[in-house]
Amino acid sequence: MTRTLAVDIGGTKIAAAVVADDATGPEVEHLRTAPTPAGEGAEAVVRTVLELARTVLAAAGAPAVRVGVSSAGTIDPATGRVTHATDTLRGWAGMPLADRLAEGLGAPVAVLNDVHAHGLGEALLGEARGAPSALVVAVGTGIGGCHVLEGRPVLGAHGVAGHVGHVPVPEADGLVCSCGRSGHLEAIASGYGVEAEFARSTGRRLSGREIAALAAEGPTSTQDGDLVAIAGEVLTLAGRATGRVVGGLLNVLDPDVVVVGGGLSAAGAPWRTALLAGVAEQAMDPAQGTPVRFSDLGVSAALHGAAAHARSHLLP
Repeated sequence: MTRTLAVDIGGTKIAAAVVADDATGPEVEHLRTAPTPAGEGAEAVVRTVLELARTVLAAAGAPAVRVGVSSAGTIDPATGRVTHATDTLRGWAGMPLADRLAEGLGAPVAVLNDVHAHGLGEALLGEARGAPSALVVAVGTGIGGCHVLEGRPVLGAHGVAGHVGHVPVPEADGLVCSCGRSGHLEAIASGYGVEAEFARSTGRRLSGREIAALAAEGPTSTQDGDLVAIAGEVLTLAGRATGRVVGGLLNVLDPDVVVVGGGLSAAGAPWRTALLAGVAEQAMDPAQGTPVRFSDLGVSAALHGAAAHARSHLLP
């Protein structure tokens, strides 16, 4: 049995693990994570990836046969180069990622956009398994999406298919997005968008995880009731805006199932309730019954997707 080294490069976290080629479940081996040094530039990110990958391979006790990489940014799948990227990863655009990692690890490397990899992983082992078509939306540091048809992610003519976070929404009017344009969903509903909206409303900076925990905790003797209420309002705003976009996409793509994942999807109510309400608000009547499921694969989805992409594009 051969194994593939899989790496997921996100805006806040990098994960690496070994994925067995005959895996039938979401488990991965020797999983390691590290914070993404996003503000330190592209070279720092590559160094961190190589260090993490070598740690995983050392734990596995075997060299890499092939490497599959899931990366933020728009990817040229033929070359593994990052063609475009937002400022979430400073200097990431133009990085010849496959070549750099192949040189550092001594193995062939295939690269796929992170949410395309996430979608492929969901189709193989997650909530989209067995579905002829699926819309997968990942809400984390940023917001991305993937339209999966017959088990394959639709990449688009320029590799940008599925950039759900860059659909304009009225809730984000006047807010600058990570792509440099204004009014996009990501500016109000991503992890950083939620954090920024909470800071604008309260003058306090909390992480998305802390905001979700605050909303879930409710008013206590140690928590300001106003802060709790604002946390709930911010999550409701983000969830409804995301749901409205998903509902609109149901009218365009008509998938068999929608799968929502990413770090913010773990926020629970009121975010999930608002998202489902937003979907119902915008989806046309024939699409109202489309199931919306929440992923429980976590980072395993992107890792399995990256590994599958490598297996299908690289020998042996």
